[in-house]
Amino acid sequence: MKTTVFTTLFTLLMVQFGIAQNIRAKIVDAATGDAIPYANIRINESDNLVSNGEGYFSLSENNSQDETVIVVSYLGFVSQQLVVSQLKSQDLIIKLLPAVYELQDVAVSNVKPNPYEIMANVKANLKQNYTTGEKASKEMFFYRTSSYFNPSIIDVEIDKSTGFNKQALSKINNDLQSFSTKLIKHPPVSFTDILCNYYSVKTKKAEKFVFTSKLDVLKATVLKNEGESTSLDDLEKKGRDLMLQHLDTTKFYRIKSGLIGSKDTISLRKDFNRKKKTGVNIEVNSQLTAAKSNLNSFMYQNNLLNNKRFDFIQKPELYDYTFEGTTYTNENEFAYVLTFKPRRSKAMYVGKLYISETDYAVLRTDYVLDEGEKVHNFNMKFLLGIKVSENVSKGTIIYKKRAEDDNYYMQYAATETGNYFYLNRPLKLIELTSGEKDVLALDFKIEANTRNKTEFLNMSRAATTVAAIDKIKEEDFKYLTIKAYDPKIWKDYNAIEPLQEMKQFKAGN
Repeated sequence: MKTTVFTTLFTLLMVQFGIAQNIRAKIVDAATGDAIPYANIRINESDNLVSNGEGYFSLSENNSQDETVIVVSYLGFVSQQLVVSQLKSQDLIIKLLPAVYELQDVAVSNVKPNPYEIMANVKANLKQNYTTGEKASKEMFFYRTSSYFNPSIIDVEIDKSTGFNKQALSKINNDLQSFSTKLIKHPPVSFTDILCNYYSVKTKKAEKFVFTSKLDVLKATVLKNEGESTSLDDLEKKGRDLMLQHLDTTKFYRIKSGLIGSKDTISLRKDFNRKKKTGVNIEVNSQLTAAKSNLNSFMYQNNLLNNKRFDFIQKPELYDYTFEGTTYTNENEFAYVLTFKPRRSKAMYVGKLYISETDYAVLRTDYVLDEGEKVHNFNMKFLLGIKVSENVSKGTIIYKKRAEDDNYYMQYAATETGNYFYLNRPLKLIELTSGEKDVLALDFKIEANTRNKTEFLNMSRAATTVAAIDKIKEEDFKYLTIKAYDPKIWKDYNAIEPLQEMKQFKAGN
């Protein structure tokens, strides 16, 4: 097991937790009354919104005027255009009618389209449909992350510490027990929202393409209990603060767990985690740096060309496909609807694909791990006391054609990942010195599940220039910490309507 894993888990154990109005409306199926999640809402031909998993969406105060034009579209339904005054007269409910196919619009044949031929065309057109464009663009993103840590067992006891006398050692063990009990009774949850402008361009230099991006954060909030965190970076900081009580921050240490020893050096010195570049120390953990890194990583991971998770698109030979029929797209064209399930042992997912009839682009994918499948699994529970598995992986991703080059970009994504881990091991931090060593030794047992949800919405796209991007000066930002969700915070902006889970969450002290 890598040192970084033990360091993270050790840190985790050390943590102490501590007059105009927005309009909220719902989109439903006119035939059944069921909520329609992830419907596209176009506002005044400029901004895009999406209904949440419960079918709701909200308009900013600026877009809540009676004359505001809204166009709602969803695969398989007739698009509907209305103004806000009409929406109000309908009790803030939009009823979409299922699309009715006209015979003259559908090729009449007794032979169903072959799903494997469709998937062969999808694979053949992947690079053409999903290559990142070279033109400079300015986009507005809304990005929400929800993090959960659910421990079922946490048993921690420090056996030995040269930094503690017997009385102090007893106190820290009592503190750890209190921390463990609180953590199990009140599992930490956090919700983070970011609204930002994102500038990007791909330029060719020395026969190679160079991607440049800049981020301008307009508003950012975090909702969580005071002193509580589910971010590993935050946990590391809080754990380090706790360890200051019994480890010398001027010294360097190595980790040993059972027979496993680390060759990596760790330290609590403030300058140890700085990187040197051209003789200048640079802090690497600014909020802007982290947010930009997370956004770039999320977009890269959800490009159909990049992530092996999308093997049900990249490697159709691994799956069985069933043709379910055709449906209308948002542009009133036709799309094939295919369901898929594993054919071979390497395949892991089941789900549904919506595929353009004209260029074989995937317009939408819904996927989830098949029953009993795991993305990754490491099980040495009885030999090493370690078991780690990624047992949750699912999502809905919607792609839209770019106007400038007919390629596709990710317009919306709702993804969820989750991990189970179990550790039952001794752990030591041993000072690197030839003389008397400072030692911290503890036994710990922990069993927990973690989950991370992400929602991403590309709200608008506009062309810009390389010169304009060069002039953008990136500035760090601070999150506004809130104790309960308040729609007034977003009154000046459009945002994804939160689910009830987030709206009902209230942070304690």
